[in-house]
Amino acid sequence: MTRGDGVHGDDVPGGGDAEWDGRADDELLGRVFLTRVIEPGDETGGRWVRERGVVEVVRRLREGGRALPGVSEKRWAGLRARAALADPRRDLDVARAAGVRFVPPGTAEWPGQLDDLGDARPLGLWVRGRPSLRMWALRSVAVVGARACTEYGAHMAATLAAGLAERGWVVVSGGAYGVDGAAHRGALGAGGATAAVLACGVDRPYPPGHAGLITRIAEQGLVLGELAPGDHPTPSRFVLRNRLIAALTRGTVVVEAAYRSGSLVTARAAQRLGRHTMGVPGPATSALSAGVHELLRGDAVLVTDADEVVELVGGMGELPPDRRGPVLPTDLLEPRARQVLAGLPARGAAAPAEVARRAQTTEDDAIARLYELRALGYAERHGDGWKLTRQAVISVRGGRSPC
Repeated sequence: MTRGDGVHGDDVPGGGDAEWDGRADDELLGRVFLTRVIEPGDETGGRWVRERGVVEVVRRLREGGRALPGVSEKRWAGLRARAALADPRRDLDVARAAGVRFVPPGTAEWPGQLDDLGDARPLGLWVRGRPSLRMWALRSVAVVGARACTEYGAHMAATLAAGLAERGWVVVSGGAYGVDGAAHRGALGAGGATAAVLACGVDRPYPPGHAGLITRIAEQGLVLGELAPGDHPTPSRFVLRNRLIAALTRGTVVVEAAYRSGSLVTARAAQRLGRHTMGVPGPATSALSAGVHELLRGDAVLVTDADEVVELVGGMGELPPDRRGPVLPTDLLEPRARQVLAGLPARGAAAPAEVARRAQTTEDDAIARLYELRALGYAERHGDGWKLTRQAVISVRGGRSPC
């Protein structure tokens, strides 16, 4: 059995559920079994595994008897009913046929940052795609947002994702319509890396309209999830999937989100885990940006492009370029020459003494600077006075704000 790249179905002897007698890898088969029985993010089940071990929890679920601590008899009966139908070898065989591997905690491919989830940590991950999940997760950013996004939201998600991919970052999202799909496409279009975290079995892409996109992601990147092959999504599974996106990545960027958007769940999970949380601002009048703006009023950081994201999530020295307006010709003048230039009136001419007073310098210095400005084409003599040239008027006005 090769642990370094996760576990494939052909690593375990075949056979039905009745043959599952512990002669193979009990820990591995037990975790596969539990992904079929315990819901993602179930902290009670996670506590059972931590305190009692996988093999003992599986034994109790299969043999029945008194319920384990923390659940009602009704819920215990529901878990037992799931356990009666679970067949870990069959799940591994189905996964192998679909090109899917199972990555349990403690193996070389397991992303250690998922351990920050505590008892809500996944029991294991089903992974489709060739790259190493652990290596990709070390340099990854989540880009999430509204399903019913605007053209602006789709554009910003795709542009951000492409910029991150070009800088060597893995773009992680949920494979959904809207911002998620735009982020995945932006990364793929830039020839970069992207990973989709699904709220269903990774052998059954959801939503159906993104089957082609998710297949392309699996071929060029990674598709992963906690649910066993063939499992379907539910509203609660989407919500719980979001904690996985937050934990897996260095930071989460929310592009568009209404007040009740599921992407805000991802952002808040990132905040609880101590990850960077970022938001892309939108129009103040847009309901689809209201949730993002609420995040920005809190601890989230405003970002507008990939450079600003990398400044937060990257290592030492990964700084964005300086932001500044256009360089005007007058910016190249020495400070005292700019003062004298500013002392010339907008209309008409002024005597050297008046220019000196406005520039807060001596008349002799003002005259010297005026001749210097004349040589550069910014000032000209007009009788006994001096005035701005047309070139200077255009240059000075170009540097002024219209507001």
